Amino acid sequence: MTIPHLDPGDPAYRANPYPVLAQLREADPVHWSPALKGWVVTRYEDVQTVMRAAAMSADRITPFYASLPSETRSRVESLVRYLGRWLVFRDPPDHTRLRGLIARAFTPKALADIRPNVEAIVAHLLERIESTGRDEIDLVAEFANLLPAYVIMDMLGVPRAMLPQFKAWSDDIRLFIGTAKATPDKYERTRRGVEAMADAFRALIAEHRLERRHDVLQTLIDAHEEGSGRLTDDELIATSILFLFAGHETTTALIAVGSAALVTHPAERNKLVALDRPEAIASAVEEMLRYDGPTPAMVRVALQDHTIGGKRIASGDRVYTMIAAANRDPAVFHQPDRFDISRSPNPHMTFGFGTHFCLGAPLARLEAQIALPRLHRAYPEMDLCGGDLDWADGLVLRGPAKLMVRLGRRSAS
Repeated sequence: MTIPHLDPGDPAYRANPYPVLAQLREADPVHWSPALKGWVVTRYEDVQTVMRAAAMSADRITPFYASLPSETRSRVESLVRYLGRWLVFRDPPDHTRLRGLIARAFTPKALADIRPNVEAIVAHLLERIESTGRDEIDLVAEFANLLPAYVIMDMLGVPRAMLPQFKAWSDDIRLFIGTAKATPDKYERTRRGVEAMADAFRALIAEHRLERRHDVLQTLIDAHEEGSGRLTDDELIATSILFLFAGHETTTALIAVGSAALVTHPAERNKLVALDRPEAIASAVEEMLRYDGPTPAMVRVALQDHTIGGKRIASGDRVYTMIAAANRDPAVFHQPDRFDISRSPNPHMTFGFGTHFCLGAPLARLEAQIALPRLHRAYPEMDLCGGDLDWADGLVLRGPAKLMVRLGRRSAS
């Protein structure tokens, strides 16, 4: 079998990476990619092996910085200063310390307190869409982006009026975090976005110190001021940026791509609209996460030599664990290319695996479980329009920059 060429910058690959990933999984499951200058791992079992290995580091920022020419380093220093302190790029013991602090925002009680606000925002957005009287809308701009952005901004105490600025900065940061391959000035744009968001959070933190608030940002400030090395100045800013960025980017993609899957599989959409048991709705969301999830790849750096799938991975090599390929591995999933919202079991790895399993997963699931059934019950005839989807540039984050839909008949319910 011919080994396919994986080109993340190819619009055809961004639109549908699954045929190439399936060919790699079959022909060369641990594949050296000249384009990525790293290993591409596509089988479910191998992905799990990499994700659970303590000697596979999540820190891809430090080696990136070290590889740059000295004249380039000064231009991206602030980018590394903050993004390098994100929980997702830290290894134990720093990862363990930060995770313990951040986990406070995602306890069952915290999520129960958030739920009424999620429901209110969904209702507000649906009413606003209806009030426009338009039949065609960009579902990303008018629903999928606004819901998680408002939720996480309310959690952090960031005024909703600041959304346009924060969204622009987040889009710039996404270019680096998502491993964009078709945007030549991504480092400069990311640097500007990081610095602008850091300045905005400094101002918000100063306001919180003058007048205490009951929100997540205040919790982070309190952890910083407890001392004993719990949260440094830079970690406070970095974690605030991470909350804002991660709190809406992946959920936006989940709602948008999940909706696209539903409208192109009308039988499954009809099943979702008819569901009333929370467990069945949760199962439907899990299938959307598996079938075409918002995190198709995660990156690790080998801290020592490994052998995976008969291939020698040297210390310092980058390893791209292709979650999207693992989630469609026929060794684990029956008819993996079929979209089935009642699929069980469904051990997908969209939120990662092991030590770095996504802390925000419960919040993303909560928002999707509320938003998707209500959106499609309100518009049971929704369909895509406007031609091919406009997929954002990125390898480790996946989602459309725009999703034009025709709403159709508004349900009386």
